[in-house]
Amino acid sequence: MLVITRREGEEVVIGDPRNPIGVVRIASIKGERVRIAFDFPREVDIHRREIAEQIVQEAPAVVATIGPNAAAAGS
Repeated sequence: MLVITRREGEEVVIGDPRNPIGVVRIASIKGERVRIAFDFPREVDIHRREIAEQIVQEAPAVVATIGPNAAAAGS
């Protein structure tokens, strides 16, 4: 885990600095609350930890897979 210190308004670049995956910016700090802004492409999912855990728990388990030869095998 990387731990860095940033002040309000400062940013962290994720990925290659010439073509970053995204940027994380410290939007504001008020007391013990920190607002973080994420600038990533829409196809990149970003979740709070508690929501991510909820998604993992609710995801159905894969019981079997169907391949291209499955229909032919049943014939």
